[in-house]
Amino acid sequence: MSATTFEIPQVQTAAVVETTGAAIEIRTNHPVKQPSELAPGECLVKIEYTGVCHTDLHAKQGDWPIPPMTPLIGGHEGVGIVVAIGEHTTGSPVKLGDRVGIKWLANSCLRCESCRKGLEQCCANAQLSGYTVDGTFSQYVVSFVNHVSLIPEALPSADAASILCAGVTVYRAIKYSQTNIGDWIVLPGAGGGLGHLAIQYAVAKGLRVVAVDSGEEKKQLCLKLGAEKWIDFKETKDLVGDIVAATGGGAHSAVVTAASSTGYEQAVDYLRPGGTLMAVGLPGSASLNASIFFTVFKAIQILGSYVGNRQDAVEALDIAARGGVKVHFALRPLADLKEVFEGMEEGKIAGRMVLDCRH
Repeated sequence: MSATTFEIPQVQTAAVVETTGAAIEIRTNHPVKQPSELAPGECLVKIEYTGVCHTDLHAKQGDWPIPPMTPLIGGHEGVGIVVAIGEHTTGSPVKLGDRVGIKWLANSCLRCESCRKGLEQCCANAQLSGYTVDGTFSQYVVSFVNHVSLIPEALPSADAASILCAGVTVYRAIKYSQTNIGDWIVLPGAGGGLGHLAIQYAVAKGLRVVAVDSGEEKKQLCLKLGAEKWIDFKETKDLVGDIVAATGGGAHSAVVTAASSTGYEQAVDYLRPGGTLMAVGLPGSASLNASIFFTVFKAIQILGSYVGNRQDAVEALDIAARGGVKVHFALRPLADLKEVFEGMEEGKIAGRMVLDCRH
C-alpha cells in the first residue's frame, strides 16, 4: 500500500497556543506536513479523537519548571489512522491504515540506559506530545512509528483516547505499587478522570480500594466501579483515622494524583508499616513534606511514577479492550477546546473530556 492511498490535504483545523499563557485559537488553515516531508521513523496520523488532560492546561499556561514550545498544538491522548510513513523507515512496527494511539511520550532514543531499562519516559532526549512537539489537538499530527501504540480492535477509538495518558499513568502506578492480591490501596480523587480509571485497574489487580473524594454522585460512581470503602474528605473529621479504621490498620499503598502537597503528607500517616506511596501528580511548585521520622520508623517507600512506557501502554489498553476498564467521558467537538480549558481553569470539569477531530 502506498502513501497515495490516502488523500492528505494541505491544511487542517488545529487548536494553537501562539505564546505561553495565550488563549486557544482554532485555526482552519494550519498546514499539514506532507508525506514527502516526513523524516525516516516519522508517521502522519489522521486524528479521530483526542482526550483533554490537565497536563494540557499546564502546557497552555506554561506553569511547570520545564517550559513548553511555542507556538504549540497541545494534546497527547490521540487516536487515529496512520496515513503516511516517512521514506527509508525500516522495521516499522506499524503500517498504513493501522489505528494507533499517540501518548505523552512521543519519542525517545531507545538506546540510552533509561530506555534500555524500560524508563523510556525519562530519556534525556525524550520528545513530548503537545509540549516539546506538536500534539493531537488537530486533524493530523506527525508522530513516530516506534512509539505509537496499536489500538486493540475491540476498543472504540473514543474510549481508547483517555487510556493513552490517564489510564496508562494510573495503571503503571498501581503496577509498581508493591501490592499483592487482597491488599488495600487508597485512591484520593477517586471520582475524577484518573481516579475512576485507577479504581478499575486496582480491582483488576485484585486490590481492595478505599475511594476518597466528595459528593454523592462520585460516591455512587466509585462504589459502582468496585471501590469497597468510601470516605468523603469534606465530611470526615479525621481522614487519616477513618482510612486506618477502614483498612484494619492502614493501607498497603496509596496512589496520589493530587496537585497539592496535602495528599502526600496524609498518605505517610495512613499507610501501614512497609506501605508504599506512589507519587503521580505533577504540581508546578509544591514540595513533598513528609515526616522523616515516621517515614523511616514505618519503613514507608515513596516512589515517583511518571506516565508509562510502551509495554505499560500495551497492558493498559489490553485490560480496557477486554472489558476490565471503562472510561466515563463527555464528547465535544475540537472547536470547543477553548471552552473546555475555561471549564478546567474554573474547576468545573468532572471526569474526562474527549474531542471529536473528524470534522
